[in-house]
Amino acid sequence: MIDIHSHILPGLDDGSKSLEESVAMLRQAAAAGTTDIVASPHANQEYAFDPLVVERKIGELQAAVGDAPRIHYGCDFHLTLENIEDALRSPGKYSINHRGYLLVEFSDFLIPKTTGQLFASMRKAGLRPIVTHPERNQLLQYRLPELEAWVAEGAHLQVTAQSLLGRFGRTARKCAHELLGRGLVYFLASDAHDTRWRTTALDESRRYVEKRFGPEAALRLFVENPRSALAGVPLTAVPLPIRRKPWYASF
Repeated sequence: MIDIHSHILPGLDDGSKSLEESVAMLRQAAAAGTTDIVASPHANQEYAFDPLVVERKIGELQAAVGDAPRIHYGCDFHLTLENIEDALRSPGKYSINHRGYLLVEFSDFLIPKTTGQLFASMRKAGLRPIVTHPERNQLLQYRLPELEAWVAEGAHLQVTAQSLLGRFGRTARKCAHELLGRGLVYFLASDAHDTRWRTTALDESRRYVEKRFGPEAALRLFVENPRSALAGVPLTAVPLPIRRKPWYASF
């Protein structure tokens, strides 16, 4: 599996606090079947994002953990005016492996009315926006038509894998299933922050997706689409409209 969203770099944001914790997170990921993982520290008003520091931390962490899993460059990008202007000038600075796919996290308190236009500007500059964990955002949970419009215009959605298992509550779980059922989700990722509560392990979530939505859907969400994001190429595997029994029927 390939995990495109994690906070494994020590001391850069609210994720890993130490090199030892980062190594433990990576070993947990490898044990669960993750071969590649994107280190995506926050870039917001609380945490400064420095690409040179990120690259250095990735090198140090890769040396400490060994060859598996392979660590890739990324950013959890927040829509501040400064960030937006900088990203449009330098598309590779914040995107996964510097190749265009950009993880975009929205505030829980404001969704800009100009988001559609902003995404269009990003695409024109060579960026492919990926909206992270919309199922956990208390505004986006109730704005599915807006998410559908963004996807129709070329954006992508990434759901947190553990949302499907109820880790973030019933509303997030229900929304995650609805988004999958509508065929709007392109990626499932960990958004890992630690080794206990928000972990790097994706194996249980993949088994769940295989059982509820089928192995082809799991392959696309955990492997094929993430691989395309790492390479910076168009997604060849589009999401499936995968609606089956109600999400609560598993209980």
